[in-house]
Amino acid sequence: MGILIWLLIGLIAGALARFLVPGRDPMGLVGTMVLGLVGSFVGGFLGNLVTESEFDVTTAGLLGSVAGAVIALLVYRSVKKRSAI
Repeated sequence: MGILIWLLIGLIAGALARFLVPGRDPMGLVGTMVLGLVGSFVGGFLGNLVTESEFDVTTAGLLGSVAGAVIALLVYRSVKKRSAI
């Protein structure tokens, strides 16, 4: 049941990140879910940096996941734009 919760949080976080960052992103449901899952790990990493705990890669809550997904989406767009040139 835990994996289903992770996937659902990933989908919600990815959808919120795509909504918050203006522009067109041609990715489907799976891409949005992966974006949210990556964002969760990015948010967890940044949360560990802020709280000065020992280095650990963990997942974050929904807000951390959305913040991480926004960062991941901006990095993805930057890399995609460079490879298209």
